[in-house]
Amino acid sequence: MAMQRALVLERQHELALRDIDLPANTGPGQVKIKIHTVGVCGSDVHYYTHGKIGPFVVNEPMVLGHEAAGTVIEVGEGVTHLTVGDRVCMEPGIPDPNSKASRLGMYNIDPAVAFWATPPVHGVLTPEVVHPANYTFKLPDNVSFAQGAMVEPFAVGMQAATKAKIAPGDTAVILGAGPIGTMVAIAALAGGCARAIVADLAQPKLDIAAQYQGVIPVNISETNLAAEVNRLTDDWGADVIFECSGSPKAWETLMQLVRPGGTIVAVGLPVNPVAFDVSTATTKELRIETVFRYAHQYERSIALLASGRVDLNPLISETFTFENSIAAFDRAVEARPSDVKLQIVLDGDGF
Repeated sequence: MAMQRALVLERQHELALRDIDLPANTGPGQVKIKIHTVGVCGSDVHYYTHGKIGPFVVNEPMVLGHEAAGTVIEVGEGVTHLTVGDRVCMEPGIPDPNSKASRLGMYNIDPAVAFWATPPVHGVLTPEVVHPANYTFKLPDNVSFAQGAMVEPFAVGMQAATKAKIAPGDTAVILGAGPIGTMVAIAALAGGCARAIVADLAQPKLDIAAQYQGVIPVNISETNLAAEVNRLTDDWGADVIFECSGSPKAWETLMQLVRPGGTIVAVGLPVNPVAFDVSTATTKELRIETVFRYAHQYERSIALLASGRVDLNPLISETFTFENSIAAFDRAVEARPSDVKLQIVLDGDGF
């Protein structure tokens, strides 16, 4: 352990940039990383404003941040695929490798997973972190630190697209144009969808999503979404619906949007249970899939970024220095309609 400067959530509504004792020794199978860029995630903001998410409660000071990229500065015994100087991004959830979920390949739903900035696990808004090498991924030369720090939320989109079992030429509807909704749309298009109908109330977010070829924005404050989906699909319905808003209201009309035999993928997390229309789901023989974070998506996400087929830079709304981290979080709390992703840079070297 060693004292490091970090952005610490002291308690609900209180952030501090201060020294805190954090792990510093690089053990076997681990690497030490100099953090360059960290994204501000909605869960970080939720802990700041509410002090908890479901059963995860901030009972003691916790370092925030889990969307990160940086440079390897030390390699532990037994690590062969990474070397000092490698630019990397890191998967923040570490499961028990011997758990049944991990052995089945579903390590993201291992109940024992330790996830950065999820109480009581510290996050990475600090200059250096130690992390398992098996969950640390080298960035190609043409993928920036900024995009590397976007791999974590993009992996959620990739998980959703994978669970949807998209067929080439599919039409998708994405409910919610926030960071995750937009990344789901991008992943769905990369996965073979011919078009992604993105629905939201906030026109600035829709304008950002509409920069991507294949996205059809629909402002649901002005347009009836079901009618628009029917118009675009000749009254057949969309092949896949991705619910990314987390709004209980979305489930009231969601099944009107999907074609018979289609798929609904639940990505957003409503705070309370929602009513579910079993009869319509049954008579349409719908397939329902759910997403919790991601598994086995980092290498695929990085490959898409490196190929140039996916560019996440348009989603980065503003970048803050480490010393202005608290201002970055206060900006995130404002939830400006034009903001998609805010990032914090700890190290000015490199790109």
